[in-house]
Amino acid sequence: MKARTWLALAVAAGAALLQGCELALIGASAGAAYSTLEDRRSSGTQLDDDAIELRAGSRIADRFADKVHVNVAAFNRATLITGEVPDEAVRAEVEKIVQGVPNVRGVTNEVQLAPITSLGERTSDSLITAQVKARYLRAKAFNPVHVKVVTEAGVVYLMGVVTEREADDAVDLARTTSGVRKVVKIFEYCKAAEQVCRPHPPGPPDEKPKPAA
Repeated sequence: MKARTWLALAVAAGAALLQGCELALIGASAGAAYSTLEDRRSSGTQLDDDAIELRAGSRIADRFADKVHVNVAAFNRATLITGEVPDEAVRAEVEKIVQGVPNVRGVTNEVQLAPITSLGERTSDSLITAQVKARYLRAKAFNPVHVKVVTEAGVVYLMGVVTEREADDAVDLARTTSGVRKVVKIFEYCKAAEQVCRPHPPGPPDEKPKPAA
């Protein structure tokens, strides 16, 4: 009898665990769907951005292996590359590789001529990115879906399709996050109603956007 009781309890616990996993998966799927609906990029552009990151990263790895540390981020087909390479020739070649990836419409090259960062330094950068994103969620000043956060050596790069006000709020929150050395904007600006976007090249750290014409 005891054996049967324990078996029944184990089956029940397993079923509850599976149910919990199902609910978690459903919740994650719903969250992803919500983010997709809220995104100012089309679904096709979102897929292009994912493909750009994968293809560019793969091509750079195939060419240089562990001789470089380069991260590729894409938003609305605008592409940012960060990291460390040994010399200017490699830096230029990395940019050329990324420019050759299908659907890339512009490259911002922030790769530095420096020794490859350590695992500890990269972990610190990942923590900063997580902290910035968490502050965006708590502040509720804008939809965090519209801003992509990339951190490299304590420098936070902000990408996305945003309004002037959203850009200011995103920069202010990132700039005052612990561990952030400076903030660089790589935004495209839009008018909230018409969703008309215009490119904006990276400016000096914390530079205030110019009023729309």
